[in-house]
Amino acid sequence: MDSASGPAPGRWEAAGFLQVWQRFDAEGRGYIEDKELHAFFYQMLMKSGTDDAVTAENVQKAKQQFMAAHSVPKGGRIRMEQLASTFLSEDENFLLLFRRESPLDSSVQFMQIWRKYDADSSGFISAAELQNFLRDLFLHQKKAVSEAKLEEYTGTMMKIFDKNKDGRLDLNELARILALQENFLLQFKMDACSAEERKRDFEKIFAHYDVSKTGALEGPEVDGFVRDMMELVQPSIRGVDLDKFREILLRHCDVNQDGKIQKTELALCLGLKINP
Repeated sequence: MDSASGPAPGRWEAAGFLQVWQRFDAEGRGYIEDKELHAFFYQMLMKSGTDDAVTAENVQKAKQQFMAAHSVPKGGRIRMEQLASTFLSEDENFLLLFRRESPLDSSVQFMQIWRKYDADSSGFISAAELQNFLRDLFLHQKKAVSEAKLEEYTGTMMKIFDKNKDGRLDLNELARILALQENFLLQFKMDACSAEERKRDFEKIFAHYDVSKTGALEGPEVDGFVRDMMELVQPSIRGVDLDKFREILLRHCDVNQDGKIQKTELALCLGLKINP
């Protein structure tokens, strides 16, 4: 960072910013005190990975420039939105809103909502469908959002993420916007452990995706499992690709052809022997 200038928006990502913010605002107040600002800037500069930027002089200059630009009085409070606009680009700033206000617990939860609006399995939703999608999402998270604000969110999403300007968004774009938690499957290394460990890991994996606790994966549970499996080898996933892989998985694993994947069926597909 140039010592004569403040932080340049675009170097930081929303997830990293939120991680630092939550260290200072653990209670979720939405602001920090000005006395915490020096430590906040220090942590953000450390996170940038640029060693020459993390000097007492640079941290102090960045803090002073921020205070002057935002007219923060001594002893005042600094809102998250003020600091986010300093460190984040426009799209990362917008992503921050959803990482803070509407976190999703799993791919299954995301796919439950997605399937409701991509009813024709086209792999896309329109701007109008997106607005309905967001309305239900905020209701699900028990967040009160006005229609005016909902329209604003929808318009901003389309502006930032509809790259080809065709008036619709795909699965991968929404997954990025809505900040799914880290892929559950990343914690498992099935090829590098014993048979007993693989069985133990399988039990954890199946329990995670079997949200309904029926002993079988169906509907969005299959979708969530497929999405996370695909993401391990293909970071960018389209809705049509997910549907194709889902069909392949069902064709190979759904032995009794009931449209579900029983626990024993999935174990068989993965080459495991488990107790029924």
